[in-house]
Amino acid sequence: MNSNVFIPARAGLRQRRLTRALAMVLLAASLGACSSFNLFGKEEQPPDEPADRLYNEGLYYLNAKKDARAAVKKFEEVDRQHPYSEWARKSLIMSAYSYYESGQYDECVTAAKRYISLHPGSPDAAYAQYLIGASYFDEIPDITRDQARTEKALAALDEVIRKYPASEYAVSAKQKIEVARDNVAGKEMLVGRYYLEKKDYTGAINRFKVVVTRYQTTRHVEEALERLVESYMALGIVEEAQTAAAVLGHNFPDSEWYRHAYALVKNGGMEPSENKGSWISKAFKKVGLG
Repeated sequence: MNSNVFIPARAGLRQRRLTRALAMVLLAASLGACSSFNLFGKEEQPPDEPADRLYNEGLYYLNAKKDARAAVKKFEEVDRQHPYSEWARKSLIMSAYSYYESGQYDECVTAAKRYISLHPGSPDAAYAQYLIGASYFDEIPDITRDQARTEKALAALDEVIRKYPASEYAVSAKQKIEVARDNVAGKEMLVGRYYLEKKDYTGAINRFKVVVTRYQTTRHVEEALERLVESYMALGIVEEAQTAAAVLGHNFPDSEWYRHAYALVKNGGMEPSENKGSWISKAFKKVGLG
């Protein structure tokens, strides 16, 4: 023992008691600061809310409050707290719809695809597929821009018709498909006209050919046929020009574009005349228009 330090027996006892008391105070403070942990070190979770209550709160936000983003949070909470319940299945499709309503199209597509993956045989699978197509459709750009989103819309909407032809969403999907196809055809026409102006007649023909073979039910097909007459006449391929004019006149006799095509062929000293072996004639007969 250090000879310079002298602690009486009573004073030493008192110091030990103060040390133990201080230790207890520090322990209590530590437990209070970590109130989210129990004595075994596990995090305490708040009790789950009933699934039906969360679901109905989501509907309330969606319908009464018109707050789709708040609704999504409630529906996702159902999936988090009650992942294997029927309420979770319903909430997932409602999450997709809420995302769509709030304009969060990428999130809608993700939720809808997850729903189809988890519940492919559900009655709501058709609606989930429709939401995917509608999300892509609502972001279709104008014809001056890349049409990748339009192609995705066409593929997703076609899936609705192919897999769920008797569903209530098939009719709407068909209507959207017609609009999307018209957009893609418009893009092809835009590029074709550019090539035509640059006197790149082969490049122009290739673009107009796409419209005639793939998008002939759109409003652009009449112009495409007339532009083919222009391009073929410029290249001196008169038989194809005659065929394009004849097919145009046969299918759209009152079209302004036919009058232009007829004049072009007539000025070349010929008449519209269909060559049955031409790709143009075959393309129209393939879909029953010729």
